Amino acid sequence: MANLIVYYSRKGENYWAGGIKNIEKGNTERVAEFVQEAVGGDLFEIETEKTYSASYMECIDDAKAELQADARPELKRYLEDAGLNMDDYDTIFLGYPNWWGTCPMCVFTFLEHYDLAGKRIVPFCTNEGSGMGGSEKHLKKICPAAKIERGLSITGNQAAQSKDKAQAWARKFA
Repeated sequence: MANLIVYYSRKGENYWAGGIKNIEKGNTERVAEFVQEAVGGDLFEIETEKTYSASYMECIDDAKAELQADARPELKRYLEDAGLNMDDYDTIFLGYPNWWGTCPMCVFTFLEHYDLAGKRIVPFCTNEGSGMGGSEKHLKKICPAAKIERGLSITGNQAAQSKDKAQAWARKFA
């Protein structure tokens, strides 16, 4: 069985070491690429139909409203649209930024689309100091029949320099 590395990431304006910085590639995307390089497998980006504001502050306001509403934002595509099949994977490396102490709601949209019984989900999260937040607990609730492994937290402003750390961690699950 193969590995699937699925992630949601934000490029553009991001919270960065106490300020706002424009980044060309999202922090979570960088870490996802390091994980794929370490363990192999298919890489899949979660993309929402709705375009979030280019303003980081407006984006997090939208993210908070989605969280409070327990929303499930529509996605542009799923694995099958990319010629992939969830049945082909037993380990899913799942990457996301920590938004308001958990995964962005679109990550839950993606997960709920599939029967993940018997799958192993290995989360990794980028953040600026809030760690994994409650995301591991929330993943267990959303995916009760999957095995949720202990996740890896990477500080966003260190994502580009996290290759060794991310790869050593990912290899533990390969």
